[in-house]
Amino acid sequence: MNSFNISPTLDKNKIFLIQRSELEKRLDPFYYVPSLMDLEKKVLSKRPKKLRDYVVSIASGATPKTTEMELYYSDKEDGIPFLRVQNLSPTGILEFEDCKYINHETHNGMLKRSQVSAGDLLVKITGVGRMAVASVVPDDFEGNINQHVCVIKTENKEISETLAAFLNSDIGEKLASRRSTGGTRPALDYPALLSIPIIEDKRILQITSKVIEQKQKNEAEAEKLLTSIDYYLLNELGITLPTPPENTLKNRMFKTTIKEISGKRFDPFYHQTYFENIFSAILKSKFTKLPLGKVIAKFSKGIEVGSNEYVSEGIPFVRVADITDFSINTDDTDKKISIEKFEKLRDLFNPKIGEVLYSKDGTIGFCVVVEEEKEYIISGGILRIFCNSNIDNYFLKYLLSIKLYKQLAERVSIGTIIKHLTIEDWLKIPITLPPINKQKEIADYITEIRKQAQELKDKTKKALAKASEEIEGILLR
Repeated sequence: MNSFNISPTLDKNKIFLIQRSELEKRLDPFYYVPSLMDLEKKVLSKRPKKLRDYVVSIASGATPKTTEMELYYSDKEDGIPFLRVQNLSPTGILEFEDCKYINHETHNGMLKRSQVSAGDLLVKITGVGRMAVASVVPDDFEGNINQHVCVIKTENKEISETLAAFLNSDIGEKLASRRSTGGTRPALDYPALLSIPIIEDKRILQITSKVIEQKQKNEAEAEKLLTSIDYYLLNELGITLPTPPENTLKNRMFKTTIKEISGKRFDPFYHQTYFENIFSAILKSKFTKLPLGKVIAKFSKGIEVGSNEYVSEGIPFVRVADITDFSINTDDTDKKISIEKFEKLRDLFNPKIGEVLYSKDGTIGFCVVVEEEKEYIISGGILRIFCNSNIDNYFLKYLLSIKLYKQLAERVSIGTIIKHLTIEDWLKIPITLPPINKQKEIADYITEIRKQAQELKDKTKKALAKASEEIEGILLR
């Protein structure tokens, strides 16, 4: 039989031939990409152990129903950290910026098998992007995980850190991705995950430790820049906030009259004298003061979708958990709806460029401007805000994002475990409104600060890429 040759001008990682004898259990082409097969052969030549050789036990979690949040979820003060994929980091350090919390009953009941503690190795097993991102649980920590993460207990923290360093390298990621299955949402089952070959070399930890040190330095500088935004904005508006009272029993106690609270809310938090001092400070600004409702042309809420309408592959359904003051997550959201459902909802619930999105349920006060035209639907916990001509959309976004206006939004929210914004009262909150040119000047300045902060964070990504090259040089030479 004549041999068949592929033109050398073609990409050998996209078009290639393999022998029948090389086929294993899987038949999907990605598993046999030549570059991945060559990498695995190089790694196996080092006589590595498998991930399973380090595992004492393994478990994955679940996600309690968000439609029954009061039964399962809690706040930061009283809850247990509920770790998701976005809390894992390729540096091996857990990130808590966007962390959810479950109550103790859920932690010790429904999710008891997936409890995590100090020294555990947490690994991403589902989702787009890098596969097998791994982090190590810090000392004196108690938490839990959802179904997209698994918890691996090893003999000690040092082993977990060594494994995390390898899995987070480009070598580890490629070996993990080769073993994943699925189209738009790749996944690793336990046999595939535990079959990953591990080259144990303590020099990897030394390299990643330098990256972590650089990361912490960059983030501290970025946080300093971002913290300065509140001071800058309030100073430009001529607002001098009162000093928050010391958190003592005496300062937490105050008296009011029946007349003062008649027809209003009865909870003490709402009636704190500190808020009255805040309003007085706002009203002293030299610029025009208007209720928030006077600068919003209109607003609309998203829509709730029944759990039976979610699909594995489809259009992103963006919830409060998917937005922050910095971004809208449409790439790795847990929920999706069908294309047919999206077409029915598109006109009313697909945000357009320039609109302001604001979270009104759960975590109150996340605010972001839509900057890209994408296909997605927002949930009922998110407001679409359309600005009047007398206010710049970015100025409004930055104003609502500062701590002051988050506090005022919190004040007009109800609920204990899960907060819900009282929109009628929220629209009455006073804002200071400079001329439109001044608004744009302020917004441009803050945008530049945020850009500088992002550049500092990007330095970490570059450091990680460099570290991965060093690790590959050590392991495969």
